[in-house]
Amino acid sequence: MRHPALTALALTGILVVGTACTQVAAGPSRSTTTDRSTTPVAPTTTSTPPTTVAPPPPTTAAPPPATTPAPPPTTPGLRVGPGPQATYTVEPQPAPGTCHYTYLGPDPLPDPNCTPGAISPQVTQADIGTTICSSGYTSTIRPPEDVTEPEKEASAAAYDYTGPFSTAEYDHLVPLELGGDPNDPANLWVEPNDIPGATSVNNTKDLVENRLNALVCSGQLSLAVAQQAIASNWVAAYRTYGGQ
Repeated sequence: MRHPALTALALTGILVVGTACTQVAAGPSRSTTTDRSTTPVAPTTTSTPPTTVAPPPPTTAAPPPATTPAPPPTTPGLRVGPGPQATYTVEPQPAPGTCHYTYLGPDPLPDPNCTPGAISPQVTQADIGTTICSSGYTSTIRPPEDVTEPEKEASAAAYDYTGPFSTAEYDHLVPLELGGDPNDPANLWVEPNDIPGATSVNNTKDLVENRLNALVCSGQLSLAVAQQAIASNWVAAYRTYGGQ
């Protein structure tokens, strides 16, 4: 049996030891906390996955721009007039005395500065079958006399024409039967009659107009060639192609 004092001492020692152990155990806990607060922490490196760039979409070729149909070919050097009109009005003519005839023998030619000729935009080589080669076409586009009569008087003044009106034709230089413009002043002139003793407006130029129309409508001559021939010199055209 132990002595009571030893037992108490032993118990005391245990308590002391127990307390020391408790203190030792607690000490490192505080020290560890202090160490974490002062020790620099290495930065965390986050690995960024590589960026994948999507390939560009395939290039689609742009459609070609819409093309405007080319206008129908016209006779080089000839003015294009307004063409047939539903209602015609009296057109102003060149100033009095400003136009002059040229004669090849008895045959008159117009002043090219006043009357160079003009063609209708509605008559082309492609549509001659429904225009100038169609019977009765010219009567559907001819201006009325209440328009052409005052124009004829003004044209006569421009050309200093003093002969009778009963035998002078108010003429389309490029005739309607060859696609001439119906009422463009550039295509109209007072034509003195070249036939001696004439009693009407019929003249030699009418014959070559008919001949050229027949050649064009039969496919023996192009419309453009016929228009240019009669506009530049109807007398030479008559000598080349004849009349009918």
